Amino acid sequence: MSFRWFGPHDSITLSQIKQIPMTKQIVGMLPDIPVGEVWPTDAIQALKDQINQAGLKFEVVESVNIHDDIKIGLPTRDRYIENYCQTIRNLAACGVKVICYNFMPIFDWIRTNLRYPLSDGSTAMQFKRADLPQDPQALFDQITQSSNHFELPGWEPERLSHLKQLFKAYSNVDEEQLRENLKYFLDAVIPVCEQVGVQMAMHPDDPPMALFGLPRIYKNIEDMRQIESLYSSKMNGFTICTGSLGENPDNDVPAIISEFVSKGKAPFIHLRNIKHDPTHPQDFRESAHESSEGSLDMFAILKALDDNHFDGYVRPDHGRDIWDEHGRPGYGLYDRALGITYLLGLWEGIQKARH
Repeated sequence: MSFRWFGPHDSITLSQIKQIPMTKQIVGMLPDIPVGEVWPTDAIQALKDQINQAGLKFEVVESVNIHDDIKIGLPTRDRYIENYCQTIRNLAACGVKVICYNFMPIFDWIRTNLRYPLSDGSTAMQFKRADLPQDPQALFDQITQSSNHFELPGWEPERLSHLKQLFKAYSNVDEEQLRENLKYFLDAVIPVCEQVGVQMAMHPDDPPMALFGLPRIYKNIEDMRQIESLYSSKMNGFTICTGSLGENPDNDVPAIISEFVSKGKAPFIHLRNIKHDPTHPQDFRESAHESSEGSLDMFAILKALDDNHFDGYVRPDHGRDIWDEHGRPGYGLYDRALGITYLLGLWEGIQKARH
């Protein structure tokens, strides 16, 4: 069990995370390194030392983001790919085993409301297609203004300050071209991963649908099979985010888990629940982790992990704001901690029933 932490400037402390039962790992990042630049070994080691001194481990990273030049397929991509390869080597030297990354153009995730009020008085993130502005700049402004002054992963102001230019650069990139650009990236980085023992774990599109005319290539099990075929290696793996994939009601999340965990291709699982709008199936909001609170069967999801002998890393994802907490949207302390205790209770029950 692990917990995402945004570094020393996170409002949540390592000592607080250490008090969550059975939570042993920190999913860390270096938020101050510009996208495309090398993560220095000394900075990674300093982060690891800080985490270890708190009595926690550091073996998974998120947000080693892919530079847009790589996704677009520009001639300059080779420099950024070489930087990424060096970052992989540096992370491996510090004991990191899994890198969670995504290949989504421009926006890493999209919501239309970061603090949708729920009937119990808590708030959660929501996506409502009808509320999506036609102008992506309006969405960026809306997200920034409601972020409570936190920098949100995937919404870095310095990168998104030139939205019009970014959209123009992606204008000729369709799904087929984006997939080819992913293959070019994998052809370069996976041999490095095999040398140093780091598994790449691609995160699904969130939500798993095309928006603003941008291509999306990790939306369902068929997409995953295509990505798997781009480079035949265990190091070419997936992060299975139950919420992102579950946002499409047609996705059978336990079946996806069964197929890829059984092959050792899913080292990292994001566990969260979402609630679909019954009248508009593409609309959803985040919910508490419990099955009864959302549209996903968390028991079936964890049982699929157990049935396929999962031994990787998991973390709770996108909690609500509860108990007057008003932190980084989706990443408060209290609801994610509650999610952990619920998920561990399910896991204990499943394992004891099996034995």
